Amino acid sequence: MHVVNSNGANIPALGFGTFRMSGAEVLRVLPEALKVGFRHVDTAQAYGNEAEVGEVIHTSGIPRADIFLTTKVWVDKYRHDHFVASVDESLKKLKTDHVDLLLLHWPGGSDVPMAERIGTLNEVREAGKARHIGVSNFNTAQMDEAVGLSEAPIATNQVEYHPYLDQAKLLQAARRHGMSLTAYYAMANGKVPSEQLLNDIGARHGKTAAQVALRWLVQQQDVITLSKTATEARLKENFAIFDFALTREEMAAIRGLARPDGRIVNPAGLAPVWDD
Repeated sequence: MHVVNSNGANIPALGFGTFRMSGAEVLRVLPEALKVGFRHVDTAQAYGNEAEVGEVIHTSGIPRADIFLTTKVWVDKYRHDHFVASVDESLKKLKTDHVDLLLLHWPGGSDVPMAERIGTLNEVREAGKARHIGVSNFNTAQMDEAVGLSEAPIATNQVEYHPYLDQAKLLQAARRHGMSLTAYYAMANGKVPSEQLLNDIGARHGKTAAQVALRWLVQQQDVITLSKTATEARLKENFAIFDFALTREEMAAIRGLARPDGRIVNPAGLAPVWDD
């Protein structure tokens, strides 16, 4: 697997995401994901499964230093004292003294000034509780603001990204700051496996449409993608995306699937005004 260098953070390009996974599912599937070879694990306070993620990693036999672990601070914890306490709680659940990446989960849903949020993020990093810091679901203006306010480099912006959603402006902004984009919802809520173009391209490479979509993401410079499945059989499929490459024409054809209504995740009160 290749690694993306994002302002000094060496992030495995393919991660295992745990959004909407129950604790029981994490306990069942994450051990298998680690056996397959996943070494980048993504969770969040809001997912309610940090304790199970921590338990699996702790008992996996894999050195903690070999796993890139991400969690996120929820919007109701952005006030300084709540922020610090919530990170300590996350670390306790995760059975570790640090995470590799700590993100602000959404830009909305809080009246805490961005300067305070970024300041506390830096403070937590300085204390050794997070090796790297980042943001999630920020638009380009918010990325610029976060970078301007932060003493430490901002490593990534975790956002919805798949073939139906054009994120060229956001990716351009990320590159300008030395950041990466970490893609979630890569399967576009189940649309990808039935997309004819992706199936046709996959047939040429002996791959599935899902593998083509994941490959399309990680083949872009400075893009990381999270894959998620509660089906153990699909773990190997999702992981097997580094033994083939898409042609320039195939990359462009997939990019052409993007459409104006391609965004899926847009919760009122949490989401920003997105870039056109």
